[in-house]
Amino acid sequence: MRINTREELIAKQKEYKASLNSQKKQILICAGTGCVAGGSLNIYDRMKEIIEEKGLRCAVLLEKEPHDESVGLKKSGCHGFCEMGPLLRIEPMGWLYVKVKVEDCEEIVEKSIVHDEVVEHLVYQDHTLKSYVKQEDIPFYKKQTRIALEYCGRINAESIAEYIALGGYSAVAKALFDMTPQEIVDEISEASLRGRGGGGFPAGRKWQQVLNQPEEERYIVCNGDEGDPGAFMDRSMMEGEPHRVIEGMLIAAIATRAHHGYIYVRAEYPLAVERLQKAIDKAMDRGLLGKDILGSGFDFDLHISQGAGAFVCGEGSALTTSIEGNRGMPRVKPPRTVEHGLFDKPTVLNNVETFCNVPPIILNGAEWYKGYGPDKNHGTKAFALTGNVQNTGLIEVPMGTTLREVIFDIGGGVKGGDFKAVQIGGPSGGCLCISATEDHLDMKLDFDSLKKVGAMIGSGGLVVMNDKSCMVEVARFFMNFTQNESCGKCVPCREGTKRMLELLTDITEGRGTMEHIELLEKLADTISATALCGLGKTAASPVISTLKYFREEYIAHVVDKKCPAGQCKALMTLQIDPDLCRGCTKCARMCPVGAISGKVKEPHVIDPAKCIKCGACKDGCSFGAVMEV
Repeated sequence: MRINTREELIAKQKEYKASLNSQKKQILICAGTGCVAGGSLNIYDRMKEIIEEKGLRCAVLLEKEPHDESVGLKKSGCHGFCEMGPLLRIEPMGWLYVKVKVEDCEEIVEKSIVHDEVVEHLVYQDHTLKSYVKQEDIPFYKKQTRIALEYCGRINAESIAEYIALGGYSAVAKALFDMTPQEIVDEISEASLRGRGGGGFPAGRKWQQVLNQPEEERYIVCNGDEGDPGAFMDRSMMEGEPHRVIEGMLIAAIATRAHHGYIYVRAEYPLAVERLQKAIDKAMDRGLLGKDILGSGFDFDLHISQGAGAFVCGEGSALTTSIEGNRGMPRVKPPRTVEHGLFDKPTVLNNVETFCNVPPIILNGAEWYKGYGPDKNHGTKAFALTGNVQNTGLIEVPMGTTLREVIFDIGGGVKGGDFKAVQIGGPSGGCLCISATEDHLDMKLDFDSLKKVGAMIGSGGLVVMNDKSCMVEVARFFMNFTQNESCGKCVPCREGTKRMLELLTDITEGRGTMEHIELLEKLADTISATALCGLGKTAASPVISTLKYFREEYIAHVVDKKCPAGQCKALMTLQIDPDLCRGCTKCARMCPVGAISGKVKEPHVIDPAKCIKCGACKDGCSFGAVMEV
């Protein structure tokens, strides 16, 4: 089981690759959290039954002896096209089947596996009914470039053999035997790899600072505490390519001479925790973790620490404090984590996506990586594309890709209305207005471009909103989230976000005044300037950006007592148009509080004092007589 030398690793790569290539067909069933929720594991079990019933050789693991007639059946990571799940890919043809059901399994095996035929009704069709058989031809995938997500959806997520077959741990071997720690750090610095978890701090600079520390004991920590609403990039990488995460951390350890590592994962990610632990155990068995890795004399042990789901534990000092067994709360800096981090020792702290970018940089070189993205913003970025967009899911695009390309080319356009805005960077990010100016729609998605307009990439959440979205309510939603997640250590965040939430609630419920808006701006400035940690300093960003780009909506709420988007129920008044009302009495019968009166075949009236604005009458009226005014 143990791989003792670099030569043995190369031999195993050849052996496993031959076994993988010998599989006549491969069926990759998406086993990411989204598709699992849609029943993909039931599809996997049924596929296995049918393959065996038909007398075919079903290979759920790589076989020691290559067998040309075997059919590889695999639980892969997230394929990304979550809107169309459960997803199933057939190799080597590259066919993608969408919205697969258990009852489709028989047809898939009979047609695609036995007779090499496409199951037409399972292929993706766009709004023009054009069909796309191959995954790479689908517009959702066509403009993507996968580096961090390279193996996600392409291999058995639970197989170390398949990862090794595709060159896994080659970068570790190169780092151990062909490079010095300083050369590794220099390569990462030259590639301009910036942290993908928030502010985009240069990873090479962080590694250099740890390498320079006089302390002998150092730590590598992976931040998998992905707490932004709607974000699931790191989760998908941990679930779909756990060995890629481990390999990136191992290279960081070699570069900084660290011998201990922790992956901090929130307990709400049970599948990620399970697959990471399996990957760690298998890497230990193969000698790719633990003592004397590949006979180099280098030792590195790796552990999983589960978080309780506190958003603040995504902040570096709070995260390390939590791993130590204490309440996760940030501390004053300096000293920085690179000097006094986990257990008060120098610590490299990067997020999952950052570590997933490391192995290909070491293998292919900094110049290759710099071929993607603009200056000082090289590489790619994964985004969780959600909200009012046709194609939701997990995407990865080169840095510098525009919002227009992401939303309209990859996302397929806006759903349920016209395009209004995009919220980027989670609760710490901003809301960018698109309807007022084309500049933002053609803005490049990279660290520096977003910073110029008061937003940030953050971990990569990208929420698209249509013209039915109330931006004041959006700001209130994120402020409510931030206020609930505040650790309470510093007054600006603990009390300031509470006051801002109260002001926003007053505005959305009709009690707002122009003084409320002025106070919001003052509080936002104070919190941003004085909060203890990075999360507190950016807590007011959604409010600042919505006030900047959607100020007229705030004014409509406080002056006209109207919600232009019609989303704030407290500002909504329902009336019945007497010219359209037929007196059918349906609305009166549906009203839960008896606020509607009138005689049969005569126009009805709503009593505004009794009306609770539930909208039941509006939804139930067959004549469109009930209107919001």
